[in-house]
Amino acid sequence: MALTERTTEDKIEIVGDFKHVQVRTATIIERDGVEISRSFHRHVVAPGADVSGESAEVQAICAAVHTPENIAAYKAHQEEALQ
Repeated sequence: MALTERTTEDKIEIVGDFKHVQVRTATIIERDGVEISRSFHRHVVAPGADVSGESAEVQAICAAVHTPENIAAYKAHQEEALQ
């Protein structure tokens, strides 16, 4: 009876006005190749955030949707919200 655990990014979504990238990671536990448990964790990558620790796929998506204009609009929105 072998237990194995693996993780996979099973859902990547672009959400909201400023194109936040939401990443869902599944942790899957299997016994002899049969899934017995699955749990999820989500995190969000905001425009302008450091993506060096993200997967290549998430980095590519962020590079495509987090344009300089998008990052500037998000930062302006944040500054406006603080006032």
